[in-house]
Amino acid sequence: MICVALPGLAISTEGQMTGRGLEGFYRAGRRVLSRCVVRVAGREPVAVQARMAAADRARFVGTLRASPGTGPDPDVIVERDRYADGTERITLHSAAARPLRLPVEVALGTDLADLGAIASGKAGPELPASVHDSGLRWSSATGNATVTAAPPPSDALASAGLLRWELELPPGGSASVELRVRPDRAGPLRAVVRAATSPVAVARAEGDDPRVHAFLRTSIEDLQALLLRDSARPADTHLAAGAPWRCGLAPADALVAARMALPLGTGLAAGTLRILARTQLGGPGPQAGMIPGPRRDAGPHLPPHCTGTEATLLFPVLLAEARRWGLPERETEELLPAAERCLTWLRTTAERDAYLRDPHPEGPARCETQAHAHRAALLGADLLDSCGRSGGAALRQWAEELRTAFRRDFWVDGPGGGRPAVARTPDGRPVPPLCSAAVHLLDTGLLGGGGMAPGLLDKVQTESLARLLGSPVMDSGWGLRGLGAKEPGFNPFGHRAGAVRVQETALAVAGLAAAGYEKEASALLLGVLAAAESFGHRLPEMYAGQQRTEGSAPLPHPAACRPAAIPAAAGVLLLTTLAGIRPDAPAGTVTLRPLRGAPLGEIGLTGLRVAGAPFSVRVSRLGLAMVEEAAESLQLGV
Repeated sequence: MICVALPGLAISTEGQMTGRGLEGFYRAGRRVLSRCVVRVAGREPVAVQARMAAADRARFVGTLRASPGTGPDPDVIVERDRYADGTERITLHSAAARPLRLPVEVALGTDLADLGAIASGKAGPELPASVHDSGLRWSSATGNATVTAAPPPSDALASAGLLRWELELPPGGSASVELRVRPDRAGPLRAVVRAATSPVAVARAEGDDPRVHAFLRTSIEDLQALLLRDSARPADTHLAAGAPWRCGLAPADALVAARMALPLGTGLAAGTLRILARTQLGGPGPQAGMIPGPRRDAGPHLPPHCTGTEATLLFPVLLAEARRWGLPERETEELLPAAERCLTWLRTTAERDAYLRDPHPEGPARCETQAHAHRAALLGADLLDSCGRSGGAALRQWAEELRTAFRRDFWVDGPGGGRPAVARTPDGRPVPPLCSAAVHLLDTGLLGGGGMAPGLLDKVQTESLARLLGSPVMDSGWGLRGLGAKEPGFNPFGHRAGAVRVQETALAVAGLAAAGYEKEASALLLGVLAAAESFGHRLPEMYAGQQRTEGSAPLPHPAACRPAAIPAAAGVLLLTTLAGIRPDAPAGTVTLRPLRGAPLGEIGLTGLRVAGAPFSVRVSRLGLAMVEEAAESLQLGV
């Protein structure tokens, strides 16, 4: 169980924190406490429950029998509330018929190791402690950590890392001890989080399917837990990619998550765009205008690709769509020059070749990169035109030429109508395996007037792709596989070779619904919702792509982040797709295109944000949508 309130983490497997594996409290990637073992009257409580109470809190319950001669029933309950900020509250409840005087001791220890060293098995031994104030302190060359206790312990034994109390419990009474651990010179984390104005609205879902409420609530809690402030401009926030492995800024992931979370407001998108605009490469050269990003594995059939290319093409897309959702004109104008530089990089790069190649001009031309570039050109042109800037016509012309070439060069004929190639090699050969990357061809983006941009595929090709995505080869029953089950190199646990990645599944649901293939969209939606339920409504970034059978559950991926920004934001996208909300705040309209089949029955979404105001919508069991709350300036479009 991972409690998150970045930059704080608390990783636990059960109530007793023994220091094995990744267990411990972390701050900014360093373990500040690895061991926290509680004993009452010399014995460890018997664990009876461990659960997540919120994104930043876990609760553990244990019992023990403190009164001799009273039979097998426990008469003391030990509750432990563990917070990501480094706080642990230990509460003892007595059910004994007489007063109890119980010795309580807590054994503490830490190695002050870096998370990467711990994960690779290179953490050092525990450090010696010293008595400090009302607790203990540890020091090393890499830093210091302190545990303080309230009430102060009656005894502290530094050599054993022990704090001791004698607690008095009247019949039916309770007593608590609170521990706080933090690195030296670090302020209280929770106060900072509470003081921040969250850019993520607290929306709610209700309906015939009882899972939607918990799914949206957990998704929003995880988004808030993964928020980080920019070190240069603390007013700007972005989402960390995921815990525990990716607690920093991953540009492409941050943009994808902010885009999926637009129904919760435009503040997160604006902060993310401002942060990344400050990283944009300048000067002359082929990379001028790019948003830097690391390379990422692309599976068994393609070399690693550059996430900087994806981030650069996502930047103008997010700005254009955030404007449609209600980003103020002042903020749009502030970010427009950075978006123009991204689009200039796109036009300059496109002049050298018919297709964008990744990660270098001699690399393969990937279908998802062409989809990103096509969408960026169309939405970028729409953005430039609506803001009175030049360059939109040239982008549209290039997008039209790309459509023509793509439909000819990237389509692999075959039984059932064929499929899109995942890439084309530098010498023009298609790379044919069926991969989930093809879902980006359905993600066309939101234009003015509530319309969708045209896609790279024609109608017949889109129908063939929709049929393939809805087949058992791709649909595992829990979501969309990263690689078709019959393709060479398929591995149900492969990050890009067969595992279900929530990002592609959510994009497939939204894209199929927008294209009119509601049957396939509904099947994928129901599958990922069932997976979310088995994961306690907190989706990991990926899980095994094994076929769903009766009575089975999805298998967790051992390296997956959970919580992660994109799966949390995907929960928002999946549920709002049911209503098909397409706003155009500058024009003062909002259009609804709900799923007519109403796969989850009636559903109501409240507390969303459109045009800077609360927005609520309800979809009936007949698939009819009705706006229940909206800004006064908005009108319902056709």
